[in-house]
Amino acid sequence: MRSILSLFALLFINPLSVGSAKDQNEEPFFFIQLTDPQLGFFSGNKDLDQEVANLEFAVASVNRLRPAFVIVTGDMINRPGDASQIAEYKRVIAKVDPAIPVYHLAGNHEITNTPTPETIKAYADSFGPDRYTFEYEGLFAIVLNSTIIHTPDMVEKEMDEQTLWLKQQLEIAKEKDSQHIVIFAHHPWFIKSVGEADEYFNIPAESRIQYLKLFKEYGVKYLFCGHYHRNTVGRDQGFESVITGPVGKPFSTDHSGLCIAVVREDVIEHTYHSFGKLPHESPLTDEINQQSEDEIVNAR
Repeated sequence: MRSILSLFALLFINPLSVGSAKDQNEEPFFFIQLTDPQLGFFSGNKDLDQEVANLEFAVASVNRLRPAFVIVTGDMINRPGDASQIAEYKRVIAKVDPAIPVYHLAGNHEITNTPTPETIKAYADSFGPDRYTFEYEGLFAIVLNSTIIHTPDMVEKEMDEQTLWLKQQLEIAKEKDSQHIVIFAHHPWFIKSVGEADEYFNIPAESRIQYLKLFKEYGVKYLFCGHYHRNTVGRDQGFESVITGPVGKPFSTDHSGLCIAVVREDVIEHTYHSFGKLPHESPLTDEINQQSEDEIVNAR
């Protein structure tokens, strides 16, 4: 008999390649990025009350604003493998309207700071594959397991396999002439500058440079990530490392919140909103209303 967690896992949309993309379209759309709900962090795993309240608010906001999709960029829980934290996270995130796809990726608090094949398998059993792609109206999304890039000590084979797979997916995106190739991962490649020193929050310089070179070769301009528990953007020669603040516990003076990204033909506009300053309606409402008014005028 399947466990409750296994049944919950069936609710998640995480195949290695999530099919069918809509035809490329010049009409803008938007998605919402949630990151680091990290249930249990506020209280040191004594309870989940504050994180659940924050996540419930985030889910209600998603259902009200109705994005094209939602992606949660890791650290859904605080204690790796904690069945109660996983179950409570899934209970809340399942309240997202089924018409809105929800995607997940692995953070270090799912597969530990030093991942192993066993912790990656445990993640896959609960949430789905740790790497995959999906498409939406000209956007080609590549979801990576960045923890094995950050700390590959026990998973060098898995890291090499992912790197080969990444190159294959970039080729596919190029062949499709995708309008945007976007990387989603948990870790920032860099926080302020490409040449910054290695630390807990960024990808080590040796790997950082290699991946950034690959990204630029294929025209990747955006990386959406979390992990930093603060909101900021690192930029380098047209490439943006969009580091989104947490749904859960923030560091420094930042506030809990989410990122709304508007995808246009030639640019992705991204804005971080703390939960106290979320928009009341879709970021595209004014444009939709204007388009409707123009159609009425033209019909006369």
